[in-house]
Amino acid sequence: MMKAFVNTLFYGLSVAVIAVMGGSTAAAQSQGSQVVLSSGHVDFGQGQDTQSQSIKVINNGDSSAKIVQVTIIEEGFNERRRHNNKATPVFSITKNIPKTINAGETSDIVVQFSQPQGHSSQQFFGAVQLKIIDEDASDPYFISFGLQSGGSWFERNILVLMLLAPAIGLLLLFAVPKQRDVLCRYVTLGASGLVFVLAIALYAMFDPQLGVGQGNWGLQFVTHTSWIRALNIEFFLGVDGLSILMVLLTAFISFIACISSWTISKHIRGYMMMILLVEIGMLGTFVALDFFLFYVFWEIMLIPMFFLIAIWGGEKKESAAIKFFLYGFIGSILMLVSLVALYFNSGGESLLIANQPLALIDGTPVKHTFDLMKLTYLHDFTQSPMLLGVDFTYLVWILLFGAFAIKVPIVPLHTWLPEAHVEAPTAVSVILAGVLLKMGIYGMFRLNYSILPDATQDAAIFVAMFGVINILYGAFCAFKQTDLKKLIAYSSVSHMGFCLLGMAALTNYGITGSMMQLFSHGIITAMLFLLVGVIYDRTHTREIAAFGGFATKMPWYAAFFGFAFMASLGLPGLSGFVGELLVFIGAFPVFRSFVIVAALGVVLTAVYHLWAMQRVLFGAYDSKWDSATRHDLDRRETIMLLPLAVLVLLIGFYPIVTLDLIEHSISDLLNFYNGTTSGF
Repeated sequence: MMKAFVNTLFYGLSVAVIAVMGGSTAAAQSQGSQVVLSSGHVDFGQGQDTQSQSIKVINNGDSSAKIVQVTIIEEGFNERRRHNNKATPVFSITKNIPKTINAGETSDIVVQFSQPQGHSSQQFFGAVQLKIIDEDASDPYFISFGLQSGGSWFERNILVLMLLAPAIGLLLLFAVPKQRDVLCRYVTLGASGLVFVLAIALYAMFDPQLGVGQGNWGLQFVTHTSWIRALNIEFFLGVDGLSILMVLLTAFISFIACISSWTISKHIRGYMMMILLVEIGMLGTFVALDFFLFYVFWEIMLIPMFFLIAIWGGEKKESAAIKFFLYGFIGSILMLVSLVALYFNSGGESLLIANQPLALIDGTPVKHTFDLMKLTYLHDFTQSPMLLGVDFTYLVWILLFGAFAIKVPIVPLHTWLPEAHVEAPTAVSVILAGVLLKMGIYGMFRLNYSILPDATQDAAIFVAMFGVINILYGAFCAFKQTDLKKLIAYSSVSHMGFCLLGMAALTNYGITGSMMQLFSHGIITAMLFLLVGVIYDRTHTREIAAFGGFATKMPWYAAFFGFAFMASLGLPGLSGFVGELLVFIGAFPVFRSFVIVAALGVVLTAVYHLWAMQRVLFGAYDSKWDSATRHDLDRRETIMLLPLAVLVLLIGFYPIVTLDLIEHSISDLLNFYNGTTSGF
């Protein structure tokens, strides 16, 4: 299975790189004429202002052919947007059409690129479709070639490199000799560290001012090429404000998890391979913009996470792993049904908002699409026929919501989470709480909220209700726990409720707060689970009642412990406060009663956090822990915790470093519901 995955991944990545670096030959045939293109791709590079390139059209047949129509497809620029904003086309044809090409002759199609003002490194994608009529045949046929401009080679391929780094690390682990466990650790750390370095570069190059109004769907760092042409599947990667924070979070948490994994003592090679495979799946999910590709990356994580729990977990690891797998598999089935339904309902003339034909990135005409951007901006699925006697948009929305609700998790689909956390190794709990739970909320934003806005509006009150239930239920359950790890697991259920409440409000503050809560909670829970792992490694117990007085013996540990718990309960000045405050501000005008009830969850959160701190750090100290508390945090443990603490403090006092990244994408998302964005 792993070998098959690696082969598939490298096939897709290699196709993407080849497509970026060079063109291919496009051809079509219709009886007597045989018109072909000298290239299937035109790349304008990082050129400024206006420039032109020509592509040769060759008739290799024995009869003449006439080009009767040229259609330019610009990604992210549909007719309604151009009409409203009077935007100048980015790509255009400069020579007269129609034209006739006699047998054996060659002609040129000259394409002109006009760089819009500002954002000179922005990428633009499109295609040219040529409609051709053979003089001896009545049926026309099409040939096409792709268009591309903007962005350096590094910018176009940075996401591919981020996926390749752990994939190459995984392959290198196969070559590491047996009994070289230390080398396995360093290979994994190096691969994950490279992803982290690339994520920092991604953050530095990201332009927060680019939105849907600037074209190319507001995407950056795009890699876009045909992958499985027979099924209309593309290798389409990119980031925008909805995904940039999640990509940064994934790279950071995965790197920290690799450092935490240094204490794993059995089957090191297999463990490290599973960690890298999970990282590939997480990163791919956040950058994939083809629904089929999104589904592939989503599925990639299920198997390695199962093995990480089942092999390296605690006493009840098998049952916890099976429960995790079954819940995840049910969610995958729901997503697969939604994928098929959306695909076969795409492309109909009654569903297309703009007068833009569906095509692959190279211009090949298609009837249906997996492209998430086209499903979002070019389709109105409210016109779809009923499905099983239910309105299409409502049924698909429920299926997608169910798939993502399991991952969040939403009560009552949460029961797999506490068991998985308790039995999983520390690093796996860090990944699970820090990143995997966030994929559910991200999926709702990317699919439910973007593709099916009408159903989202109608279901908003139910999403808010689930959010309040999560907040209160998770808080009450956490208050009753005696296992420190289980307490943090239930606190995650509670905190995800704030994300649901904020996103249900459909206000700028509400959705911004939801996104901020996602990022902040990932950092804070990573700290919390690492701290539990530190004390468990020393005492081999997580029972809260067994501790006490550790602040006097391990002052540095106590400082980090208190800091993380204060951040988790939402203390002002720390990152946990920012997200919760924005959620309440954004949701209060819409769901006033729900917000008032949810405020009780904030009080309960403070109670169980302070109660746990008092039991662990203060009170009577038991001398049986003398050997366990002889040493405070070591260098490795400090390296894990310190960057997380600094980030929590930075965002708490200066949240603009993250708010700037997501502002434009949130505005674009809200425009769906205000009726100002094309397609809605």
